[in-house]
Amino acid sequence: MTAAVVAALSSGAEPPGGEAVTRFHPLPPIAATAGERGFDVDQTNHSVVVDERVVVKWLTPPAPLPQPAPEMFAHLTAVGFTATALPYAALTGRSATGGETLVALVTAYLPEAADGWEWCVDEAVAGRTAFATDLGSLAAGLHAAMATPSPAFPDPVRQATPGDGWAVRARAALARALELTGGADGDWLARQAATLAGRLAPLGRAGGTPIIRIHGDLHVGQTLRWRGGYAVIDFDGNPTVTGADPFQPAARDLAQLATSLEHVAQVAVKRRGADPARALAWAGDARAGLLSAYRAGLAARGMAHLLEESLLGPFEIEQECRELIYAALHLPRWRYAPMGVLRARFSGDVPSAASTVPAEEIV
Repeated sequence: MTAAVVAALSSGAEPPGGEAVTRFHPLPPIAATAGERGFDVDQTNHSVVVDERVVVKWLTPPAPLPQPAPEMFAHLTAVGFTATALPYAALTGRSATGGETLVALVTAYLPEAADGWEWCVDEAVAGRTAFATDLGSLAAGLHAAMATPSPAFPDPVRQATPGDGWAVRARAALARALELTGGADGDWLARQAATLAGRLAPLGRAGGTPIIRIHGDLHVGQTLRWRGGYAVIDFDGNPTVTGADPFQPAARDLAQLATSLEHVAQVAVKRRGADPARALAWAGDARAGLLSAYRAGLAARGMAHLLEESLLGPFEIEQECRELIYAALHLPRWRYAPMGVLRARFSGDVPSAASTVPAEEIV
């Protein structure tokens, strides 16, 4: 079925299911008899690889429009950003109640691709940090592209106002993390609550900060290393945050990407038996390399003003709180990662090298 859909799209025809099509780039020629295989890389959608060249991500169930990905694809196509899986098309349909829905996204397949929870953990275990320069340059290129006008986003850079609510949202995340985190971790978090709340204060003084359409869920798992280099993927927004304005400071994306390197270090210790002290040192070096390359990348494009440095630390604290909330509500075994980051930062604690959790059960 999926091959028939791709074949129709590649020939310029409408898909057999009658979905409406928004096209971004021409597809390569694909026959209806082309091979296809499942390619499930997340828990909420179903992806199919066709002819080892095209990926169709079927949303299960179809998502009510508007959704961020089609707009992002249109914008990135218009401004010439190519460090992603090339977007080919978006398929939309009608729900039983008559509302428009996003049915599927069609993109290029990236050969030999691995996401950051694979390749970056390998780098941590080996102690290599050269990749961080590429990662920082990739993020800078993405944000520069997002700040470039297009027909999809004709006014891509705006100015924040003091009432944008970032401090309120961050304090709420801290309060929720405190509520949901139990045991010794919860006791430690409660003792640090005042310190953590103090670190969030700059978010209430950020009026006038440039804001752009950010990725919204930028972490190493959204960065693929493939045969052609690195690519950022998954522009569907953050599934754990509802009601967030798509226009945010670039520092929010950067904070999530930077803290994900610290999570990688925790995973390397927990899952791969990496030396704890060396893993933490690796995370610090990788984070520094990432930030340096990001700043240089923006400056080279005349867009250094997009990064408000004072927001980076507070957004990192908020992100760890959101990781704890996610762990409590969806994946309890993940709690060790954000707690490990917070303990290392505020207590100097080093994660244990020994783990009693089976490797297959650790993110």
